[in-house]
Amino acid sequence: MHVTLVQVQVKPAHVDDFIAATRLNHEASIQEPGNRRFDILQSPENPGHFILYEAYASAKDAASHKQTPHYLTWRDTVADWMAQPRQGVHYDGLFPQG
Repeated sequence: MHVTLVQVQVKPAHVDDFIAATRLNHEASIQEPGNRRFDILQSPENPGHFILYEAYASAKDAASHKQTPHYLTWRDTVADWMAQPRQGVHYDGLFPQG
């Protein structure tokens, strides 16, 4: 399993907008054939800090996600709302398997 943890810091004025746009990306992403999880987490101490937990069956599936219309729309929509560039860290998922 190919997992990416994406950290995002959103400008305070755009937190609600980011949540709405990210919900649309989430709803479409979980329908992708190789998707295993696509969780959106928000820090209770820092409401502008988010982690996107993206798990795909393979690196190829994760790369395909970045070519989907819903991802491209999300990426372009939220770009100016970020206080700093988002950071993605890749992991190999060990458990659960499959």
